[in-house]
Amino acid sequence: MDQQEDRQDDDKRAKPSVSLMGKRIPIPQSRLARITGGSGLVVLGIFGFLPVLGFWMIPLGLLILSYDIAVVRRKRRKMTVWWSRRGGDRTNRR
Repeated sequence: MDQQEDRQDDDKRAKPSVSLMGKRIPIPQSRLARITGGSGLVVLGIFGFLPVLGFWMIPLGLLILSYDIAVVRRKRRKMTVWWSRRGGDRTNRR
């Protein structure tokens, strides 16, 4: 019976995800996989001028890295607040 309770507790735990435009996007549970994937997207995004690769990979990689790296997370939050204030100012002008 304890095993069943442990399984239920595991199911209830929040799986790693990031929020983008109000939608939750799942990311790998392994910290190493998240950091490797995010770093890879940023590095490959630098070569966005090549076919198949694109500059869109840089913000996606930073979004994934923000889950584990505090400096990136702070920058993302500041940008989110700035963006929401900017949008709020725009609606007040009309």
